Amino acid sequence: GIACDIGSTTIAMHLVSLLSGRIVASSGTSNPQIRFGEDLMSRVSYVMMNPGGEKEMTAAVREALNTLAGNVAQQAGIELTDILEVVLVGNPVMHHLFLGIDPIELGGAPFALANGLPVTVPARELDLKLNPCAWAYVLPCIAGHVGADTAGVVLSEAPHESDEIMLCVDVGTNAEIVLGSKQRLLACSSPTGPAFEGAQISCGQRAAPGAIERIRINPETLEPRYKVIGCDLWSDEPGFEEAIAATGVTGICGSGIIEVIAEMYLSGIINQDGQVDGSLAARSPRIEPYKRTFNYLIREGEPRLMITQNDVRAIQLAKAALYAGVRLLMDKLGIDTPAKIRLAGAFGSHIDVKYAMILGLIPDCDLAHVQSAGNAAGTGARIALLNSAARDEIEAVVHRIEKIETAIEPAFQQHFVEAMALPHKTADFANLKKVVTLPPVKEVSSGGDDEDGGRRRRRRV
Repeated sequence: GIACDIGSTTIAMHLVSLLSGRIVASSGTSNPQIRFGEDLMSRVSYVMMNPGGEKEMTAAVREALNTLAGNVAQQAGIELTDILEVVLVGNPVMHHLFLGIDPIELGGAPFALANGLPVTVPARELDLKLNPCAWAYVLPCIAGHVGADTAGVVLSEAPHESDEIMLCVDVGTNAEIVLGSKQRLLACSSPTGPAFEGAQISCGQRAAPGAIERIRINPETLEPRYKVIGCDLWSDEPGFEEAIAATGVTGICGSGIIEVIAEMYLSGIINQDGQVDGSLAARSPRIEPYKRTFNYLIREGEPRLMITQNDVRAIQLAKAALYAGVRLLMDKLGIDTPAKIRLAGAFGSHIDVKYAMILGLIPDCDLAHVQSAGNAAGTGARIALLNSAARDEIEAVVHRIEKIETAIEPAFQQHFVEAMALPHKTADFANLKKVVTLPPVKEVSSGGDDEDGGRRRRRRV
């Protein structure tokens, strides 16, 4: 059998023995729909602007799945006709496009699903070239922007079986959020945008060899040290330059972006408002004037890597949107902190949870109870592949999840504004303060402008 997670950026597939439950082969590829649009809404826009465009994207993703199926079959030394069962998950737009459903309704309020129900069809009807009698099962979607992939996360992490309140977050271009326990479950999505994936960041990139994934900044000298994907050495260790000669240092990926902004805050380079302190240019040449703001230089060379004021703003906007969505759900449950947090997806697998909390990406919680869930959506697909009772279970759970639409919630904007501060304007973060000394409130004197010259008022946080 095959379990497949159709992501907007990446498609991941596992070939699983239906007898032992063991993964016998895995493969992944970039989603070929990227050529129609980098993110979900641009793909929906493509359909709006090009009638029949959904058919092109459906054909592209189905062809990619057939290619992956051939890859995993070859790895395992089996024939495609040996594959008898397929389970698929994906966000609502990917779900619709794979099934051949027009996604236009997902492009605007009220973000209605054309079909959010579970789907069971012969795999050949989805153009999957497997055993002629193979069946395909697609998990149900939860809401307009909370998809079958989130249903997979719920099945994998089981917040509906928990006595304590659990927060599950799948961070992507849209953050999909589930909060609750066996008593009550709530879900929403929040428009974080692609900043955490490296887009909108001047030196950002996807995770690949040569990308900075870990970084530390000396608070006295403001000198950075970092690690890149594909090398186990830190940049200040002997042999680092030789070890990275083949790849170079090419940019900063999502986990590195989280850490560098948090480290800039801890070392005083930026204040609670995210404003770069230009007065530090007297202490370190790494604080460079740029237009009416300042940059923080990480590495000389080609490419020259720096964090700009606009980069900081992009991360603040993304993390504030995520936190505001979580805060809305916490308000509905009447709580100030969840007992457990699970970070799902490729991004959640690689970020340091401490730095995510310093940034204010997630609410305060005992760090011992904050864990990565890996590709929980794919794990949920495997559970549903191997256990037909689990399909009945997730269908029943999805039916009772309460959907919160952030776009029409009056409190969302206020939560968003307060969450722009690092880690937050009003939340105490008592658990975080037990393990990290947060900087005191700090005024900066750089003029308070963004790179385009637009003046921002200074304020105390």
